[in-house]
Amino acid sequence: MKGHLRKRGSKWCFVLDVGKDENGKRIRKWFSGYATKREAEKAMASKIVEIESGGYVVAPKETVGTYLRRWLDDKRPQVAYNTYRKYEWLVCHHIIPKLGHIGLQKLTPSHLQKFYTDLRSGEAALSARSTLHAHRIIHEALDRAVKWGLVSRNVADAVEPPRADRYQASVWTAEQAAYFIEQTRTTEPRCWAVFVLAITTGMRKTEILGLQWTDVDMERGYISIQRTLDYVKKQPVVKELKTDRSRRYVALPSLATEALGAQRALQAQDRLLLGPDYKVSDWVFTNEIGEPLSPNTVNTAWYRALRSVDVPRIRFHDLRHTHASLLLKQGVNPKVVSERLGHATVQITLDTYSHVLPGLQRDAADRFDELLRKRAPN
Repeated sequence: MKGHLRKRGSKWCFVLDVGKDENGKRIRKWFSGYATKREAEKAMASKIVEIESGGYVVAPKETVGTYLRRWLDDKRPQVAYNTYRKYEWLVCHHIIPKLGHIGLQKLTPSHLQKFYTDLRSGEAALSARSTLHAHRIIHEALDRAVKWGLVSRNVADAVEPPRADRYQASVWTAEQAAYFIEQTRTTEPRCWAVFVLAITTGMRKTEILGLQWTDVDMERGYISIQRTLDYVKKQPVVKELKTDRSRRYVALPSLATEALGAQRALQAQDRLLLGPDYKVSDWVFTNEIGEPLSPNTVNTAWYRALRSVDVPRIRFHDLRHTHASLLLKQGVNPKVVSERLGHATVQITLDTYSHVLPGLQRDAADRFDELLRKRAPN
């Protein structure tokens, strides 16, 4: 078997006959990306041995669309259900309609660059963050295609990744948070303690719903965060926390302890009303029949409460940001805030809440100035 070397730009490449198609026609394939002629010659000799020994498999011709659907099927068992749904939405509703018709091996960086530009324009334009997510999906899928021998390189490496706009969280003041807690105490009894824990501990919604009574130390005022709970296809799914830092102890203010006491009393009332049909469990947050409370129930109560209480409309997850911002403004050490939130590093906390820090810097400078002036000689 003979090959042919060629220099393209600053790189060397070679072409070989790698087999025959179903009609007996030769299949020629280019292998590129070598810095020197000698590297290309050595690679060509190695590839010839691989082909002649039967170790090289000719990649079937397929489109970007057919490959991505195959990739999605393989990805499904590897990621959480909600993560998969996001992948599926971007792939099936945005990536495949624009790029699906292109042959996988004919996909170029210019195809991707135009695709990202198109995503960000028009009436149905996606956000910069969603566009970046689409790029990451394409990059990951093409990495797998390279490993499977379907393409020789990942063309997404040659594309400038879209830049996501930095999300600026909306947060409540201490007065607004306190007012919301007081106003929802009686109007949203089923989810009131959920709201209180989100504000006073910075826990994620799924972490709150994953609490069991064995995780709660009412006397000492601590909770142990050990798991999350979500619903997939209307069925509760318990998941382990992703990192060791996520598994943590969080001290409770008295307001949170009071809310947990009210939640325990509510469960006792539900059990008394339903009798033997009540589903006894160790979950802290349950519905009227004792089943674990679902995120959709919390969402419904959350937006209903926002309509009835005169406070700025924010996302439920912004209660986590509210908790962190209020602590930092009170001068709490960022490391302590990071530990309460379960961040992997304190740097994540500092980067996320950098908008709070300028005011803290000013306060620190003023305090230092006051300290020195008090000790200056008259």
